[in-house]
Amino acid sequence: MSVLVFGHKNPDTDAICAALGYADYLRRTYRPDAVAACCGPPNQRTEFVLKRCGLAPPRIIMDVRPEIGSVSRRSTVSAYEDEVFFEVFERMEKHGLANLPVLSRDGHFVGLLSLLDLMKLVFMGDYDPLRSRQVLSNLSKICQVVGGAFQHAVDPEKNCPLVVTVGAMSAGGFTERLSKFPPEQLIVVSGDRPTIQLPALEMGVRALVVSGGFRLSSGLLQLARSNNVTIINSPYDTATTTMRIKSARLISDAIDRDCITLPYQSLIEDVRRQVDRYEQRLFPVVDENQQLTGVISKSDLVNPPKPQIILVDHNELGQAVNGAEDADIVEVLDHHRLGGSLKSTQPIRFINEPVGSTCTLVAKQYRAAGLQPDSGIALCLASGIISDTLNLRSPTATDVDREILAWLQTLTPVDLGEHAQEFFAIGSALRTRAAQDVVREDCKEFREQGQRFSISQIEEIGFELFWTRHEELSVALRDHCRDRGLDFSALLVTDIMSNGSLLLLSTELDAWQRINYPRLQKQLYQLDGVVSRKKQLLPLLARLLEPSN
Repeated sequence: MSVLVFGHKNPDTDAICAALGYADYLRRTYRPDAVAACCGPPNQRTEFVLKRCGLAPPRIIMDVRPEIGSVSRRSTVSAYEDEVFFEVFERMEKHGLANLPVLSRDGHFVGLLSLLDLMKLVFMGDYDPLRSRQVLSNLSKICQVVGGAFQHAVDPEKNCPLVVTVGAMSAGGFTERLSKFPPEQLIVVSGDRPTIQLPALEMGVRALVVSGGFRLSSGLLQLARSNNVTIINSPYDTATTTMRIKSARLISDAIDRDCITLPYQSLIEDVRRQVDRYEQRLFPVVDENQQLTGVISKSDLVNPPKPQIILVDHNELGQAVNGAEDADIVEVLDHHRLGGSLKSTQPIRFINEPVGSTCTLVAKQYRAAGLQPDSGIALCLASGIISDTLNLRSPTATDVDREILAWLQTLTPVDLGEHAQEFFAIGSALRTRAAQDVVREDCKEFREQGQRFSISQIEEIGFELFWTRHEELSVALRDHCRDRGLDFSALLVTDIMSNGSLLLLSTELDAWQRINYPRLQKQLYQLDGVVSRKKQLLPLLARLLEPSN
């Protein structure tokens, strides 16, 4: 099972670049199975970065709760609905199976077959002489099961109901018995007894099985050809041949076609509740086209393996991919405050440093291991630093960020100064996105003093577009707050050129009376010098929410 490296929900450039870079580092060191993942598609700026770096975006995974397809047994022994008892029983015995799935020849799931139902197929007529002799099969299967060969064949692949009759009595009595059945349904088993074979051939039975390794004489064979009677030569004695013919019954009548199947995308926690209600022992797992992808039993659901994930650029479960609380979190690489909601059952690698970008920490891992990222990864990590530190102009930028960015410049031919200008010049969220997408694009949720709230942030060049759209942004912010069940939501619009921001709120609480920034209008504040959600705005909101003395 792969380990998935995830950034936070609504991923920004730092989160996605950190996931890609750290997954590459892990594959080159101690986790060759590392895969970069994200909780949503990259924004336009991040897409620009990935294209320039020549990197594919991380795998989009919206929920890591394990699906039934991930734990089902893929190497599945199965049967086909046109097979017979003998060959299916041998397969079940060889593999020690009591149940197996049955497929059509084009691979579609048909039903389940249990060993008990298979045995009933052969022995169900022990107390009914007529039913015990009835066999639904075709002559090719019968010839195969008795280990024989055709001396003459007529429509051997045609499935039809047959009545097995053994020529072990006088010719007169046998002829009388044959007359009780339609000849086209009769299959006669006889040793080297021409007095039995002759009336059967004259009557035009469906097939004559000559047991004991004997062959039909040339004269009788000519009669068989004239009357369209199939001749099968069996190497076994009459009793064994008869028993084997009965085991050549098609399994179709024993298949449970109303069994419960499980879609392979079903969540394990949902399936566990479902299967407990049924006595069925084996559950086929199928795709949307009813193709069998595997099987699962109730015991497989008792303690299924948990997905392994690594969190980068966040450490709070509220910001993590859905299902993270039930996953095995094996590492955290972050530069934010500790949220307090993360727990583990065993020690994990936890790296949390006060730097401006998670990509800085990823690059430090390369340097500590004596490795150099290739030029694409180096530019990717540099882009994450440029994005999160506003090209080192944010108060969150540290000397470590500056040192690492200078090191990455030596590993890529792209001029990072020019790259930063192009990066911030494109992808204006206010120019290209709907209002509801703007407030969700880079949104994180927090909890302080019993208040649950979100902060979204976008970077723009100037505030002109904001003033043309601030009313619809206010509506979208209130809708987001209501949909997520939050106490309030905030949108921080940062001007990259002036290093200041506007703060738009979904609602104002009493606490906002103590904010020390100009109030431009209701629910809108001017925050000069504030550009960091992590280091400036979040601490400010936390202080405002503290109870006043």
